[in-house]
Amino acid sequence: MSRRLGEQGQVMLRVWVEADGRPAKVEIGRGSGFDRLDRAALQAVQRWRFVPGKRAGLPEAMWTEVPLQFVLE
Repeated sequence: MSRRLGEQGQVMLRVWVEADGRPAKVEIGRGSGFDRLDRAALQAVQRWRFVPGKRAGLPEAMWTEVPLQFVLE
């Protein structure tokens, strides 16, 4: 539907990544202006697995920002 309507843009997500790499919380930091694209970005990132940040060589839970770009080609 978004493709047919010509919707494109960037969604900036804030993700709380647990020490095991699971995204425990995903929030929209800055939306694309299109609800469909924002929801698709949230759903996709909730299924991802991350390499957790480390402090003193040990994995630690922390926030990270994830930009997702939706571009029609």
